[in-house]
Amino acid sequence: MTSRHAHDDTRWETDPVVGTAGSRGHAVHSAPVPESCDLPPRLDTALATLASMAGPTVSFTVQPDPESVTDARHFAISRLTQWDVSALADDVGLVVSELVTNALRHSGRTASGRPGNDVHREGVYDDPADPLGSAPSAIRLRLLHQAPWLLCGILDASRSAPRRKEPDYIAETGRGLHLVESFSVRWGWRTLPYGKVVWALFRYP
Repeated sequence: MTSRHAHDDTRWETDPVVGTAGSRGHAVHSAPVPESCDLPPRLDTALATLASMAGPTVSFTVQPDPESVTDARHFAISRLTQWDVSALADDVGLVVSELVTNALRHSGRTASGRPGNDVHREGVYDDPADPLGSAPSAIRLRLLHQAPWLLCGILDASRSAPRRKEPDYIAETGRGLHLVESFSVRWGWRTLPYGKVVWALFRYP
């Protein structure tokens, strides 16, 4: 796998997203990540296409089950193989896994499922479209390929901003957004009429 620093390309003005985090030695706090704005025109247009549920994109609906993380990763990797950009498979697979996991954990309202199983939630799958008919509230993985770029997005029904925690490299969890930042050229999120999209951009040689 490679980090985003190896992919940086000034033609797309892909400066890293800067956020805040708690200080080590103190209680770890999370900070909301600012919404994406003032993006380069080409990236802004691509993101609008990705979120429009139409256009030259491919889509995978995430079931409300932990195994869907693996299914989504396999879907993404299979598409990369078809597009002959399998060199990105490790980076994209890791980022997809993290973003889908976050969406399953934090979208919708907690349902009365099995205790401790926080991916079974109301409002994240198989709901009717919103009153404006924009889109159903299922979690979706969407991919857009425009050589030499690949744009990945996770759409869900929550408008809450992703929150960045101070990384704890000993703990087994809590590093998701830091990994997304490390293995993509740029990432961010944007509010949609029916929720939000969290996106990550990749570049291949």
